[in-house]
Amino acid sequence: MNARIALVVGTSGGGSDRHVRSLGTGLAARGHRVVVVGPAETEREVGFTEAGLRFSPVPIGADPEPGDAGTVLRLRALLRSADVVHAHGVRAGGLCALAGVGPLVVTVHNAPTEVSGVRAVAHSFLEKVVARRADLCLGVSGDLVERLGAAGARDTRLAVVAAPDLGPALNGREHTRTDLAVLPERPLVLTIGRLVERKGLDTLLAAVPAIADRRPEPVIAIAGDGPLWGSLHDTAAELDADVRMLGHRTDVADLLAAADVFCLTSRWEGSSLVVMEALRAGLPVVSTRVGGIPELYSGTAVLVPPGDPEALAAAVGRVLDDAGLADDLRRRSREAAEALPTEEDAVEAALKAYTGVAAW
Repeated sequence: MNARIALVVGTSGGGSDRHVRSLGTGLAARGHRVVVVGPAETEREVGFTEAGLRFSPVPIGADPEPGDAGTVLRLRALLRSADVVHAHGVRAGGLCALAGVGPLVVTVHNAPTEVSGVRAVAHSFLEKVVARRADLCLGVSGDLVERLGAAGARDTRLAVVAAPDLGPALNGREHTRTDLAVLPERPLVLTIGRLVERKGLDTLLAAVPAIADRRPEPVIAIAGDGPLWGSLHDTAAELDADVRMLGHRTDVADLLAAADVFCLTSRWEGSSLVVMEALRAGLPVVSTRVGGIPELYSGTAVLVPPGDPEALAAAVGRVLDDAGLADDLRRRSREAAEALPTEEDAVEAALKAYTGVAAW
């Protein structure tokens, strides 16, 4: 059966929206009629229509808004003829649940690590609405699945998220390091991500003096942009170390090819698309032990406690100083990359979920 599938998203969240675009194109390639519903700014950032998908703008913001009642009514009108509605995120899922549309599948991609006050109350309310009204709740990590179950969800499962396909590095290691003005003998420690509190980049900067205290001195590169750009830039500029704020980059494959160690310092992560990218690049990975990271990568990455710059610096230092350890971690990364979910895996898992809740 060629089903009518609606994918509902909120304000752009980076990895989750890339997942929705990948899932939508995969479903459409199978002959299903797919429409993506969400904010116009998310369409501009992600490009659903560029991928050949239909898009309908609906203002689903990150926070409660006076217009939410109108959004619920618009969702009800837009989605009433869908064979299945698959919402991504608690806000999108909660508003779809309040609209009474369905069958409803909701994938939760993030834990509420940065919400407080009214936002925390609103998130808790919508989380309970999602858990109790959705036909199926998916979480991208085990802790999210447990959280949804505790909120009252009757059917919870792990979501399958495809590893990004970066393709080959276009410029290669040497060219990219030359472009970054990194001498061949200097190690390059790289992190990539949105510059927000959840990414824990203050921990990385606190660890920089200890990481840099070796010869040849490593270069620490931070790729990405976001609301903390200014404060992180100012902190980095005060350090007696070579910290490069690279801003938003589209040459992720080249950056990974140029690096010697990849760091993830987040306070919470699910399956982490950027870790998947680092594994596919065959990089040693040092990551905080948070969210879905331990269950997915405990045998692959070096794991440290979150918010502990001393432990982070010691772990990165071991990888930089021990060539045998670095080689072993590269081998583990390549092996783990072979087992990462593909886009085909993600589409198959989604269709299985849909057929479980919809009368196709």
